[in-house]
Amino acid sequence: MAARGTDGVTGGRARLLSAGLVAATVLTTALCVWLGLKLADQRAAEQRRQDILTAARQSALNFTSLDYRHYDRDSRTVLEGATGDFKKQFAAQTAQLTKLVAQNRSVSEGQVLEAGIVRSDARSARVLVVADSKVTNTAAPEGQARTYRLQLDLVRVAGRWLTSDVTFVG
Repeated sequence: MAARGTDGVTGGRARLLSAGLVAATVLTTALCVWLGLKLADQRAAEQRRQDILTAARQSALNFTSLDYRHYDRDSRTVLEGATGDFKKQFAAQTAQLTKLVAQNRSVSEGQVLEAGIVRSDARSARVLVVADSKVTNTAAPEGQARTYRLQLDLVRVAGRWLTSDVTFVG
């Protein structure tokens, strides 16, 4: 009987050890899946952040870099990155601006200095951008330095971040 009792204890320990290993494996797997999902979420959020900043920087650069010699192309580039009221307003002013820019022989060479996201979610964002430009025209043939502080509102449309509003701040 002593041998039987020992076998029963050994068998019980083995079952307990097996159950413990199964539980540890399940727990470890669940933890790995959870950490993997958190990492994927963080990567997606960082990619969204980078996409927003890239779109805002490009929009600000397009908006501050205009040349009377190819203003049609430059204004079309601004419109391609725009949507909503901003697109409507810019399009409505394009004919008048084309004449004004041509008359003054205006050239603006923009450069984005800084951009930072104020807020964002999966469908919209607000970005502050600081940009410089050198503007030459008939009144200032040597050029004038200008600094812009812009607030850009962006929305995600068909997989692209488009500018829906531009406000000059500060």
